[in-house]
Amino acid sequence: MRDKIKNRIEELKNEYKLGQERLTELERQISGIRETMLRISGAIQVLEEMDASEEKEENTDS
Repeated sequence: MRDKIKNRIEELKNEYKLGQERLTELERQISGIRETMLRISGAIQVLEEMDASEEKEENTDS
């Protein structure tokens, strides 16, 4: 019975370690996605400002 307990402890420790590794990888991916979304958000803002500026110029030229 004691061997079964020790084996189960080792199995659970291995599963826990794999879970930690997976969590670390997912957190890295989340960080990368957040950075990408921030860049996209910045690009959208710049383009919207350029569009508004061009629209304003078109209205004043008319």
